[in-house]
Amino acid sequence: MSARTLVGSPGGSVPAASPEAPVREPAPDVDERQDEARPWNVVVWDDPVNLMSYVVFVFRRVFGYPEPVARKLMLEVHHLGKAVVASEPRERAEMYVQQLHGYGLHATMERA
Repeated sequence: MSARTLVGSPGGSVPAASPEAPVREPAPDVDERQDEARPWNVVVWDDPVNLMSYVVFVFRRVFGYPEPVARKLMLEVHHLGKAVVASEPRERAEMYVQQLHGYGLHATMERA
């Protein structure tokens, strides 16, 4: 029987909690500034609504891409179901996603 008991407990025989603290894993060695600098990808998803020519128009308008680049990205969206259309800092990626939503495209962002 343990010599340590809680005083005032019914019967006086409840063992006290162990003084040992739980073992904690060391925090990963991550440079937060480096993590903040990691870009976010703007992803456009395929949809059955928008015409391919319209998607090319939106990519040119929002990102300023030349026709061949916009067409290549549109075809990637069409054939693969999605495409990374930009890789930017978080606030700029959020802005692009909002603009694409304004044009009726389904867009999300994810860590690069």
